[in-house]
Amino acid sequence: MTGKRALVTGSSSGLGEAVAHALAAEGAEVVVHGRDEARTTAVAEAVRAAGGEADVAIGDLGTDGGADAVAEAAGRVDVLVNNVGVFDMSLDWWSATPQHWLDIYNTNVVSSVRTVQRFVPAMRERRWGRVIQVGSITGTVPIAPQPHYGATAAARDNLARTLARELRETGVTSNAIAPGGILTATGRQRIAEYAAEHGLTGPWEEVESRYVRAAAPNDTGRLARPAEIAAAVAYLASPVADFLTGVTLRFDGHWRA
Repeated sequence: MTGKRALVTGSSSGLGEAVAHALAAEGAEVVVHGRDEARTTAVAEAVRAAGGEADVAIGDLGTDGGADAVAEAAGRVDVLVNNVGVFDMSLDWWSATPQHWLDIYNTNVVSSVRTVQRFVPAMRERRWGRVIQVGSITGTVPIAPQPHYGATAAARDNLARTLARELRETGVTSNAIAPGGILTATGRQRIAEYAAEHGLTGPWEEVESRYVRAAAPNDTGRLARPAEIAAAVAYLASPVADFLTGVTLRFDGHWRA
C-alpha cells in the first residue's frame, strides 16, 4: 500500500491502534485519530518507531466542528477506516434512555457519515479509494442486551452497502467488518473479573475458554486478537480487494448469541 494514505478513526487505543499498525506495516501513510492528544501522539510515535509513517488528527467526530478539524489535519485520504465507536455493557432495553440511543447513534453512525462526506468525494475524483466500517456481529446476530449498540452495528452494515451502490463503477469500494469478541485490554479485564468472580485458576487459555463459553460463545473457543482483525481490515483496504464491495465480513469465530 505504498503511496496510499489511510485515516483510522478512533485509533488511539484498542482495535484502531492495531489497524493503524497493520496498515503502516503494508506501507501506507497512516493518520492516527483520537480525542486525547497525548494518547494519539503516542500511537503515532510507536508506528514511526516500527518503521512506518504516521501523522496525527485530533477531533471529536461526534460534532461537525470536530470532523472539520480532523479533515483539515488528515489532508488527502485514500483509505477511510471508520472504527470510532462506543458501547456500554450495563445498558439494556429498560435502562437505556432515548438520549442514550441518540448519543450512541451519533457516535457510532453519524460520525461515519461525517467522515464519508468529507473524504469520499475526492476519492471518487481520483477513481480509487477504500471505505471500511468497523461494526459488530450484533448487527446481524442480535442479542437482547445493548439493543441500542446492536442497532448502530446494523446501521453501519447498511451504510457500507448503500455507499457501495452509490460509488458503483468509480474505483472506490465500501465494505464493513463485523467482529465478535476481541481480546483488547478491556476484554482482558472482563475475563479477569469473570475468573475472580467464579474462582477460576489455571492457564490463561483455559480461563479464556471458560469465559468465552459463558459470555461470547463461538466455534473457536477463544476471543479474536486485535492483530487478526487488523489484518482483515488491511486486506479490505489493499489493492488485491478491488473486486470486493458492498459486503460485511464476519470475523467472529462463528459466534452464537
